[in-house]
Amino acid sequence: MKFNLPYRGTSHTKILSHQTQVRVRFSEIDSMHIVWHGEYLRYFEDGREAFGRRYAGLSYMDIYQNGFTAPIADLRIQFKSPLTLNDIALIETRYLPTEAAKICFEYLIRRESDQQIVAQGHSLQVFLDSQNRLQLWPPSFYLAWKKRWGIE
Repeated sequence: MKFNLPYRGTSHTKILSHQTQVRVRFSEIDSMHIVWHGEYLRYFEDGREAFGRRYAGLSYMDIYQNGFTAPIADLRIQFKSPLTLNDIALIETRYLPTEAAKICFEYLIRRESDQQIVAQGHSLQVFLDSQNRLQLWPPSFYLAWKKRWGIE
């Protein structure tokens, strides 16, 4: 599957990705009977959480237990087609390797029934220590995680 977002890796860089799905709930639709645009950010988060469970060591709790937080510093989304009540959204989350002290993901959300792309985007998270100081170098647990999953 090709993402339509810029990718700065090389052809020999290992790519980690994971797919999860969610069913659109009534509480997620707006007065136009389509998913409210803010819910897609929640779907991105669902994708990040599922990715963190699949590739152990990078979940929110893993980061926190290592003395850090990883807030979102940049988030972008492009809407392509709406989802409606009871649609199944397939959320593919791809980790983008970087040498910097940040975590980058890109997302592709498709409607299961017709494989139509409904949204795509990316996020960038930075590391803060327990005193909320920005980390300029990748934390050691993050480097170990990258080594464990063959991203060096």
